[in-house]
Order: sequence, then structure tokens, then C-alpha cells
Amino acid sequence: MHSRSRMQRLFGFEKEDLSSWHRFVCLLNRPTDPASLGIFRCLFGMLMAVDITQERGLSHLDYKYLDGAPICRFPLFNFLEPLPMDWMYCVYLVMFLGAVGIMLGWFYRLSCLMFISTYWYIFFLDKTAWNNHSYLYGLIGFQLTLMDANRYWAIDGLRNPKKRNAHVPLWNYTILRAQIFIVYFIAGVKKLDADWVEGYSMKYLAHHWLFDPFKVILPVELVSLMVVHGGGLILDLTAGYLLFFDVTRPAAIIFVTYFHCMNSQLFSIGMFPYTMLATSPLFCYADWPRRFFGRFPEFLQFVLPLTSDEPRPSPSCVYPTLSQPTAPRFRHKMAAFFTVVYIAEQLFLPYSHFITKGYNNWTNGLYGYSWDMMVHSRTHQHVKITYKDGVTGQIGYLNPGVSTTQATLTPLVNTTHAPLVIFDPRVDVVKADWSPFRPNPWLMPLLVDLSPWRTKFEEVEESLDNQTEVVFIADFPGLHLENYVSEDLGNTSVQVLQGQVQVEMVDEKKNLTLTSGEKIQLPAGAYHKVYTVSETPSCYMYIYVNTTEVELQKNFTKLLELQERVRNGTETEPLPPELQPLITGLDDEVAEVNDTDPMVRLFLKRQKRMQEVKKRREASLLERFDRFATKKYYMIRRGVLMTAIAMRNLAVGLPPLEQLRSEIDYANMKAPESEAAQKESLADEPRHGEL
Repeated sequence: MHSRSRMQRLFGFEKEDLSSWHRFVCLLNRPTDPASLGIFRCLFGMLMAVDITQERGLSHLDYKYLDGAPICRFPLFNFLEPLPMDWMYCVYLVMFLGAVGIMLGWFYRLSCLMFISTYWYIFFLDKTAWNNHSYLYGLIGFQLTLMDANRYWAIDGLRNPKKRNAHVPLWNYTILRAQIFIVYFIAGVKKLDADWVEGYSMKYLAHHWLFDPFKVILPVELVSLMVVHGGGLILDLTAGYLLFFDVTRPAAIIFVTYFHCMNSQLFSIGMFPYTMLATSPLFCYADWPRRFFGRFPEFLQFVLPLTSDEPRPSPSCVYPTLSQPTAPRFRHKMAAFFTVVYIAEQLFLPYSHFITKGYNNWTNGLYGYSWDMMVHSRTHQHVKITYKDGVTGQIGYLNPGVSTTQATLTPLVNTTHAPLVIFDPRVDVVKADWSPFRPNPWLMPLLVDLSPWRTKFEEVEESLDNQTEVVFIADFPGLHLENYVSEDLGNTSVQVLQGQVQVEMVDEKKNLTLTSGEKIQLPAGAYHKVYTVSETPSCYMYIYVNTTEVELQKNFTKLLELQERVRNGTETEPLPPELQPLITGLDDEVAEVNDTDPMVRLFLKRQKRMQEVKKRREASLLERFDRFATKKYYMIRRGVLMTAIAMRNLAVGLPPLEQLRSEIDYANMKAPESEAAQKESLADEPRHGEL
């Protein structure tokens, strides 16, 4: 028996296979077992079918694409328009049937075309939905369209015996493996950014219950730095390599499985963790399903994939070692050429930002194709949008927290990606010049020079008591911040940390200049402006106490103590009628007409909400699964019913309005214990505005 060389054992091919274009074409078209590819095809189709009802938005399609509602489209793709509502449901139905066809391997090539054509259409309709994993799904769908993934465990094999259990060329696996390797490795390279390495990007994650085992031996700060950030960096950089080699693959599969299972609980990222789990077996030997399913009882074999038959020859492959060897044909050469070009393109795109300068913002290029997942974590403190009527000259302001006409799905302003919001207030957005190939002069850069202040910020925050809050602000020379101090906020001051600012008290018509280290008190219930007058960016902080919240907490503490005394029998005085609900509870139907103290009502509402949150957190695994399954059921149920209504409308026309309303009400039916009830808004509680 011919022994394999070291290179063959490590990489699966000999160095001679790379010695010429002919040998390279033969290598990429080498006959390979179709089993692993067939299993992945089935899993991917199933996950995409589920994804369509969730992240693709079928369950809330009528909210997202109201007829005539504006949408945020991709530049250069703004010729795309959403279809009328009922036809949009038809598009989603085609995409869903395509995903199911991919899963079953039924009319496979047609199913792939149905899926990717509608998927990319939906994808390019809405720029706000752009993210890494949605981009990845589209790439994998495109790859599968060109592959022979219906040669194993596919209905097409029953329809056409020539396709059943036939070899697939090696490049089918090569492209998928390379794609997943790039996703992992480039994500790791992007995590070499200072934000990630220094532990700032996902700092809040360490407080999640999933990291409790690590907190037994490490303080939460080290869990964040070493486990969350250090572990994530090392896993992304090494996962692709470890999955490739036989010796390290078992350990790699364990680690990436744990990693993606954690991500499924930490983030709302749909089917992405499960899709990545489905890709891991692609790195194993291609015949692993035969060996795996061969261990199942014989009576199950008729529903399981093939376990015994050897793959049959396929015209998609090159067989140079047969008694009658086949030579590479044009299709084989084109497949090899496509493989090289595609992998090179995927390696180039994350670093192509010198071309797409118009898309560059705080991080270069479009967020999605750069694989910089979770590297930069940002929140916004103050957003102000000014508009000027072009006819009357009237100036007004928009509330950035208000959603657009797409119901509650799309914020008016996306403050996490710079292309979606203008940061230089001196520029007219309507007339601003933009090109994908030129830098944006009106886009203000991220003030990375102030990053060393983070340590100082943490020291300041730790030095404050629980009732005092702090907000840090940085601004550019020549710009200013207009702010309002709510009357709820007492003892509000602004202190300069770097640079020079001029503070204008609007009502008092007074200006004060502050330099580094200086601070002043700000009047409550009044506007003020902070101008950066230094030649370099300024950095300053607001320090304030929410006096209304402090007083509220004091009253809550007194009510809690009174409630405890009554329950344990140490309270001797009878309770007045307005305090009786502390013992009897709050009857929602009577609460608005009786004499219950508003503070007591608010206290009991908060107490009820805290009890519900505690109950959810302490729920058993079975209860959590039931809650999860119920939520998904009603989501899928609504998507199915609304699609059926739309298809009926297209087939026979609209029914009477009253009938249509009752059908939609039925589709909108929610679980008895809905999420909305769980997250009851305490509208009566005091809130502060600008700060």
C-alpha cells in the first residue's frame, strides 16, 4: 500500500499538485465524497428557511414595507424599489420556497436561484439591515448555486439516478472552507484594534451570567480582558487553522461550538451561530456522515443518508488515475479559475478601502464585508438634527429617537455608523456632495487621540457616589454643544479636562471661558452652549445628581420598610386607605378610580416588574425553552398567516374591509403572557432629558 507523504497527511495534497496549472486544475477537480457537502446544504437551507421569518423580516413585513413608505437604500443601488405590499409577500414566499428546496435538494439549481435572487434583492433594499452574517448568508447562497451539493441526501438523486451519490469536485469544499477561514481569521486580525486589545469593545459582556464560572476564580475586570477579549481574539485568529488540521480539529470543534453557543445567548444575531456551527463539519473528512450515520440502528437507515455505497463517477470531476483517465475540460479549468479569483477577492475586499473612500467612516469601508465583528462598541449621548425649510427659511428640529414611517423598526437616525448621520453641523445634508470613490470632507473623524483619557474616566466614575452621575464629552474646534439641564438635575457642573471652552448661559446672557481643570455650576431648567475655542479638540465632563430620582428612591425605601413591618407584625398603627395596597396589592381595574397614593402605585408597579424579572431569570431550562418556543411560534405563525392573506389578495382580490381587519387581528394574536406585558413601561417615573 502506498504510504502518504507528510505534506499529503497535513494538507491533503502533494507539492507536485501545485507545480503546473494542469496539475492544479486536476487537484481542484479531484473527485471527493459528496456526503459532508450534502449535509451542510440541508442544514443551511433549513436555517435560512427559519431566518426568513425572523431576521429577514417576514413576520413584520407589513410594518417594514408599508406601501409608499421611504426606505434607506444602498448608494449605487437606489434604483431598487420595494414592490406593493402583497407582491413583497410573494417575493418572500419565493425566497422561502428556495430555501426549502435547497434543504431538500429538490430542483436544487432552480431553488438556489430562487433563494439568492430574492435574498440579494431584499438585502439591497434596506441599508439599515446590513451586517456581517447577512452578507455571509448571501455569499454562501451564491457559492451553493455553483456547486453540486445535491449529490447526497437530496430528492434530486431520486429523480435522476446519475446525480445520486455522485462525486463532487474538491473545489466545492475548498471555497466553503476558505470562506469560513477568512471569516474567522480576518475577524481576528480586525480585533487587533486597540479598542479590543485593551478590553473596551465588549466590556459589558463580562457581567452576563454565562461568564459566572470564570468569575469564581477571576475578578470581573480580568474576565472582560482575558476571557471576553483575549479569548475572542485568540479563537478568531486560530480557529481556521485548528479546524484544518486533523490533530487539532477535535479541540477546535469543541471550542468553536462553545463559542457559538455562547454567542446565541449573548447577542440577538438570529441564525448566525447555528450557521457557523453547521460549517464546522466541512473541515472534517468528507465521508464523515457515512461513518456517523452508519452507527445508527438498521431500522432507521431508510430515513438516514447513505452509509454504505461508494460515490459514483461524475462529469464534474477529473479522474487522471483511472484505467481510462479523463483530461480537464473547459468547465474544469473555469472552476479552478473561479476558485482562485473568488478567494483572492474575499481576501482583498476587507482591505479595499483605498478604493471605496466614500464608504469609509470611523472604521474603513462598509462594516459588513470587513468582518470587523463587535470590534467597535459605541453609544451616543446627544444627537441634534436641525432642518431649514427651503421656501420659508423656517428652522426646526427633529427628534432622533422617533422612528420613521416603517413603524418602530428603523430609527430616524442611525448613530452607530457614520455614513448614516452627519457629524459636521455646518454642512447641509440635502446638498452634501458624495461619491463612493472620494473621501467625505463633511465626516468628522473619531477622536482616537483622546483614548488615553479612558483610564482617567474610569477613575472619575469610581470616585463618585451612587447618586452622582457623569457624562464625558469631546468636541472639535469651532463647533459647540447646545444642551438643556433638566429641573430634575441638581448640582450640575461642567469641568474641562483638555483644551479650552466657552460656556454661554443663554437665559443669563453670560459667557465664561474655561481651561483645563476649571469648572462652573450650571443653572437647572435652562439652556446653555459649550463652544470649543482651543485649536485642538476639547474634552469636558458634566457631573450631576438626579435629585428627583434620589428623592424617589428614599420614598421607595420608606415604603419597603413599612411593607416589611406590616408583614412581620411589628407595625402597630393601622394603615390609611391610600396605603392599603401595600398589603392587598394593586388592582389594575380599580387603581385609577380609588384613592391609592400615586407614589404607592408607582412603588407596587416597580415591585411587580422586579418580581417578574426575577422569575424570568430564575426560570428552569424547561420554562426558558417553553418561552422561547412560544415566542418563535407566534412569530412564524404571523408570517405564515400574513403571507396566506397576501396570496389570496393577489389571486382573487381584496375582501371586504371588515373581513380583512378581522383576518389581520387573528394573525396578530399574541401569547397570553406577551413580551410587551413583561416589559411594562413605567411612564409615571421621572426622567431627565438632554443629560
